[in-house]
Amino acid sequence: MVSYTVAASGQWWDEEGNRRLPSGEVHAWEQGRNETVCGLSLSRSHLGRFPHVAWPDVLPESGGSADRVQRVCPRCRAAAGGRKSGSGRPWRRDNPRP
Repeated sequence: MVSYTVAASGQWWDEEGNRRLPSGEVHAWEQGRNETVCGLSLSRSHLGRFPHVAWPDVLPESGGSADRVQRVCPRCRAAAGGRKSGSGRPWRRDNPRP
């Protein structure tokens, strides 16, 4: 299973001033690649890399590093995982066709 990290449009420092965290719009990013999961080029989009921040930590429902995240890319969320809160169980077919 692939573990994704974060690329973001901005950054900020935590209260202690020793950890750089993402802000603004965040995207899922696989280390070793020059593009996000949704296909944006990191350099052309001016996205900063955050290899020390795991993708689930920037989702608003996690409460981890999501303090200043304004928008989570919906395409990255769909591809990398992380459903919106309150969505219930995963989709399931009750009456499959014969």
